[in-house]
Amino acid sequence: MKRRCGGGQRSKEGFVRRTTAVAVLICWLAAASPAQARPPLPKSIASIGDSITRATNVCCWYGDHPSRSWSTGDNASDPIRSHYERLLSLQPAIQGRNYNDSRSGAKMADAPAQAARAVSQGAHYVTILMGANDVCTSSPSTMTSTQSFRTNFEATLETLDSGLPGRSRIFVSSIPNVYQLWEILHGNWLARTVWEAANICQSMLDKDRTEAERQAVSAREAAFNEILRDVCSRYSRCKFDDYAVYNFEFTTDMVSKLDYFHPSTAGQATLARVTWNASWWPAS
Repeated sequence: MKRRCGGGQRSKEGFVRRTTAVAVLICWLAAASPAQARPPLPKSIASIGDSITRATNVCCWYGDHPSRSWSTGDNASDPIRSHYERLLSLQPAIQGRNYNDSRSGAKMADAPAQAARAVSQGAHYVTILMGANDVCTSSPSTMTSTQSFRTNFEATLETLDSGLPGRSRIFVSSIPNVYQLWEILHGNWLARTVWEAANICQSMLDKDRTEAERQAVSAREAAFNEILRDVCSRYSRCKFDDYAVYNFEFTTDMVSKLDYFHPSTAGQATLARVTWNASWWPAS
């Protein structure tokens, strides 16, 4: 129901002006306050994503290390202050209710099923970082189409918005800048060797790619990030990071030395900080 403001008995012109001004101010404050108020702290968290959120090859040995994830990680001995750990310090009721639904190798086509799992878990807060594997394929011609990416992301958010508890919130991260990864590491012979031997992100990192091909990959990634922003903006409880992750200028120490692709421990810690600062509770 819309709030009606103003009115009252006729009076002197000055009195009417003053009361009208006060009424308008009250209406403005009443309308503005809910939008400015922070949502309640969540009592559970789930993550939707790929190997980045699984903390693949973050350190130590090859494989997934979900306890070191930027989103739902719970390893108290590492320097990564995940969203879950930050929330735990503010909301003890969230303890033990951190669900990592991401999967290594996942593309946006896998996100709707991950969203369904988050709904079944009754998550109060869901983070989404998905799209790197839609960009990083065997060649530019095999990248996910923008239409497919949009359709699957729309299905993901619709599943979450219609199925999560009313108090729940969603955070969407932009996709990290893959061209920047090539820029800072293509001069490293070991990185080039690993990329080729392991067939890592060959659409961008193949040594024989032309600059035009790399720019085409960058353009597709930019289109994906714009889709993330656009679709998220349709839902009042979805918050996009405003390209914070994409625009962040990461350094070589933030990239795993196991594969020269995934975030290292320093990278996961930075990802946690950058995304948290763009989240629903940045100053908390």
